[in-house]
Amino acid sequence: MLKRRGLLAGVFAGLFLFLAAKTWLNHPSNLEIVRASNTIGGAFELTDQDGQHVTEKDLLGKPSVMFFGYTYCPDICPTTLLELTNWLKALGVDADKLNVVFVSVDSKRDTPEQMKLYLSSFDPRIRGFTGTAKQVEKITSEYRVYYKQVPADGGDYTYDHSALIYLMNQSGRHVGIIAPNEPEASAVAKLRKLINSGT
Repeated sequence: MLKRRGLLAGVFAGLFLFLAAKTWLNHPSNLEIVRASNTIGGAFELTDQDGQHVTEKDLLGKPSVMFFGYTYCPDICPTTLLELTNWLKALGVDADKLNVVFVSVDSKRDTPEQMKLYLSSFDPRIRGFTGTAKQVEKITSEYRVYYKQVPADGGDYTYDHSALIYLMNQSGRHVGIIAPNEPEASAVAKLRKLINSGT
C-alpha cells in the first residue's frame, strides 16, 4: 500500500512539473527565449534614472542582470525587484560585481525622475533605464521581450509583459535566465555562477 501511494505521489508530482513547464513555455515570450537564446541582447540607447545617456557598452566589463517592466505595474515588477533586492543582499559584497538593470517598457509615464523615485524603494545598485517609444522598441526587440499595452478603465492602461530575468556575461552575451517564481536558493546560485564566470 505504501509503495502504491509513493508511486502515485511520484506520478502526480511529475504531472505537476510537466504542466508547469508547459504553461511556462506557452507564453510567447518564454518560448521565444528558448528558441533564440543565442541571439538575445544587442545595441541600445536609453537614459538612466539620473538622466544620463546609456548604451550597451556601459554594461560591458561586468556581468549584467536585466529585467523589463514598468513602474506602474501592480504586481510582477515590485515583487521581482524586491526579490532582486533580497538576492543582492544574500550575495553580500559580491553583488557589486554585477550590473543590475530595470528597463521600462512604458516610455510615456516612466521618465528618469519617475524611475529614480520608484527605485528608491529597492536596492540602490539597481539602475533604471528608460527611453522613447522607438528606443524601447529597439531594446525589447534585441532582448526578445514580449510587451503589450492593455487598456484599463478611465483611459488608463497597463502592460502585459514577460517576467524573465536575463543573465548576460561581461561581454554582453546572453548566458541564462531566472524564471518567475524561481526559488531564492536557485536564483542566488545562478547569480554567483554569473559573477564567477566573469572573474
